[in-house]
Amino acid sequence: MAKRPYSPSGRLVNGRIEGQTLSQGRDFLMIWFATRREEAAPAASWPELHMTPRILVDADACPVKDEIYKVALRRGVEAVIVANSYIRIPEHPLLSRKIVSDGFDAADDWIAAEATPACVVITADIPLADRCLKAGAKVLSHAGKPFTPDSIGGALATRAIMADLRVGVAGIGASGPPPFSKADRSRFLSALDTALVAVKKAAG
Repeated sequence: MAKRPYSPSGRLVNGRIEGQTLSQGRDFLMIWFATRREEAAPAASWPELHMTPRILVDADACPVKDEIYKVALRRGVEAVIVANSYIRIPEHPLLSRKIVSDGFDAADDWIAAEATPACVVITADIPLADRCLKAGAKVLSHAGKPFTPDSIGGALATRAIMADLRVGVAGIGASGPPPFSKADRSRFLSALDTALVAVKKAAG
């Protein structure tokens, strides 16, 4: 019987094979090592990717950004500050900014597209709140008042009426909202904390 041209041999050492292959008639010896290939972790499914709790902030004129940062860091939840111009935010891996174009409703469109049942959206924009509720997100006003599927219809109707009234008629719209008080900020902190507990529980 003809000799085999190559004679491999090996042994298992600490979880890997150490071996050598001798080339017959050529005085050639090759040393080699082999390990078991690790199986790649399965890719996250669409539901898993979209059930990570996040806070999406409509940052235009938002007076409670500092409170949002505080709750996000305490709860270990990502917060995305969305605006059409640069906004300074604290340096932290959980805090990021998204700068959109200055197109009409560009920030609203981005937030509505990103909203999921695992998101808490912070906005004073009632049409945006409606869009995010339809995506399953929880939505809070700057005052910490939740927008809900039951209340959003009335809020949209009130907004439409107010839009039709001229500034100053019967004193309506003659001045802006009152300044935020410590009580307002405390109420918002509590409401955001409660909303995050709910979405984290729903996300498992």
